Amino acid sequence: MPATNGSEPQRGLRPPEVSAAPGDPRIRNTVIETHGLVQVYGDQRALDGIDLSVPEGSIMGVIGPSGCGKSTLVRALTGMERPTEGTVTVFGKDPAIATSRMRSRFGYMPQMPTLFPNLSASANLSFIASLYGVPWRGRRQRLRRMLDLVELTPHRRKQVSELSGGMQRRLTLAATLVHEPELLFLDEPTAGVDPVLRERFWTHFRELRDEGRTIVVPTQYVNEAVSCDTVAVMARGRLIAVQPPDRLAPLAFGGVPVLLRLRSAWFGTGDLRRLAATAGIHSASGHDEGLLVVLDERNADLVALRAAVEGMGADVEDVVLLEPTYDEIFVRLIERLAPTEVGA
Repeated sequence: MPATNGSEPQRGLRPPEVSAAPGDPRIRNTVIETHGLVQVYGDQRALDGIDLSVPEGSIMGVIGPSGCGKSTLVRALTGMERPTEGTVTVFGKDPAIATSRMRSRFGYMPQMPTLFPNLSASANLSFIASLYGVPWRGRRQRLRRMLDLVELTPHRRKQVSELSGGMQRRLTLAATLVHEPELLFLDEPTAGVDPVLRERFWTHFRELRDEGRTIVVPTQYVNEAVSCDTVAVMARGRLIAVQPPDRLAPLAFGGVPVLLRLRSAWFGTGDLRRLAATAGIHSASGHDEGLLVVLDERNADLVALRAAVEGMGADVEDVVLLEPTYDEIFVRLIERLAPTEVGA
């Protein structure tokens, strides 16, 4: 986002446009639907009232801390587990009773590799392709393409037991993609993958999306949110936000975060309280470089903000629209919206 300098502050900041999100009536084809999804293990509610819609031809990232329920959600969506309460439909059917034909329409990459250790990488892929009915004609070319994607072509003749854990994970991704499914569940697909290869994977995921495929990606890499069309943020078994990536920051901060750099460091507690009580301002707090002010999106007038702060005696150097990292956004979302009760 652009910054304003001392002579040219921005006026009347326009709120970002909201793209169609899951559940939006403008979306006609919905691949996944859940209503009131609950999963209980003993006295623990691993999923607590999940309502989610995933539109066709989109990438939905599912982000949250370890143990928040991401993998449990995927197991429910794939039909591996029946929910304790609520409903799940995939392609309009209950995935727990899906036919083999329906199951061939989606691919699932689990967190832990499920490969044959005594077979070569190439043989593993060929066997899995045969299970999904990939015809012999063209199969070799497809296998080669998948091995190239995960950079395992030089290791294609090695037994899986000879591959490192990271290589096995990459081979698992190739096995998930080999039958070209319409719907992909990729549980932590880039865990342990170097940044260059990670970007290559995401480039391929976006290409699949552009072909009309639907992809659900649970991940702990918060910065991968920018590559998704919609991000579902989970905490303690609940969905606390389902938004396009560009809407996460305003949701996390409660408005538009703005940094005012001050030439003079002094700005008293009383001044902060008075500033926070000003119309159109949600909050005001100290910052290493000056002040962090959160403005109402509908009235984000930076000229008026600067005037208000200078009217309190501060010497403002410039006003900058803050660009928080996704890590910062994620932490604030958890602090602001996550349920606090134990076991929630």
